[in-house]
Amino acid sequence: MKLDRKTAAPVITRERIGVSLMFLMNGFYVGAWAPKIPEFAERLSLNETRLGLMILVFGLGSLVFMPIAGSQIPRLGSMKVTRIASIMLTPLLILLSIVSEVWEAAIVIFLFGGLIGAMDVAMNANAVATERGMRRAIMSSCHAFWSLGGLIGSATGGVLIAHLGVLGHSIAATVGGAIVLVIGLPMLLSDLPEKSETAPKRGLPLTPLPWLIGVVALFSMVPEGAVIDWSALYLRNELNASLSLSGFAFAAFSMTMAAMRFAGDVVRDRLGAVLTMRLCGIIAIIGLVIAGLAPSPYVAIPGFALAGIGISNMVPIAFSAAGNLPGMAPGVALSVVTVMGYSGILVAPSVIGFVANHVGLGVVYLTLPGLLLVVLLLSSLARYAEQDHAAAK
Repeated sequence: MKLDRKTAAPVITRERIGVSLMFLMNGFYVGAWAPKIPEFAERLSLNETRLGLMILVFGLGSLVFMPIAGSQIPRLGSMKVTRIASIMLTPLLILLSIVSEVWEAAIVIFLFGGLIGAMDVAMNANAVATERGMRRAIMSSCHAFWSLGGLIGSATGGVLIAHLGVLGHSIAATVGGAIVLVIGLPMLLSDLPEKSETAPKRGLPLTPLPWLIGVVALFSMVPEGAVIDWSALYLRNELNASLSLSGFAFAAFSMTMAAMRFAGDVVRDRLGAVLTMRLCGIIAIIGLVIAGLAPSPYVAIPGFALAGIGISNMVPIAFSAAGNLPGMAPGVALSVVTVMGYSGILVAPSVIGFVANHVGLGVVYLTLPGLLLVVLLLSSLARYAEQDHAAAK
């Protein structure tokens, strides 16, 4: 359903700014962590295998904490869960910079990944509630702010580490994140916990709807993870790109994805969530096929850029749909969808590496559109992201 401009709130509201800042802060902490990894591994004498296990602990923390956060949102409200998770997250970059034992590092990185994931579920639930109140799509731009935060965190990390040292960088990043929290938390939409007699069920969902939307998120994020982790190697090893050129595959993908996420809410309000999902799926399929069949990196890079345009708004729409399922607490449905979706980035790339070792990455990129065909078949579920469903909930 297209946007009803007579009932929609203004484009910019206090609550939208607040939740956008939470996405920015979450992405910033993830981005700030990335340039610390080499020093982290050196300090703890981690070889590549042990470092890989440590990064896996980060992912496991996220997958464990996401459903816990989701179960608490109906009881406390997404604003309070976001506040708790974000405040607990704030000092962990500093702790990651001072741990000296592997077991200590494993605990801290588990908590770091867990609180990143818990905050992710809660802030997505708050974005859904804000969308519902505004009767206007905002989820895509929220995810764009997450990407922007990650870019700021990663781009400034190396410079700050070089000038301030590892601990100095962590303190600076923590202070920056704390300032964002001080500004953003009071602006968040205060969604009150639902009374027990009217609250939707909070247990493990028995209806297939959240699981099917989870499949949409999963099959949308597996290609994203494949581009993030393997596109540079594909250009370098299979298309004979130079070392400098090989990085442009992910750069093109991430640039078009971020740009389209900022534009995605306008597109979705004009075309509706279902049509937007279908158009995005078709564009992503075309982009991946071009990349997989490319005879040179100069053809593959535009293919990855097209894939970024297509994939950009598929997950935000899936999250909006999950948060608006009738008769179900938003946090519960969102925890299902986020766990399923993020496993596509956290787990699937390792499987892709195993498969690619036998058939090549070009074949992998040609088979990934099969997942997006399933997304197209399930695209009618995007109707739950429409504001008429949200208002009726």
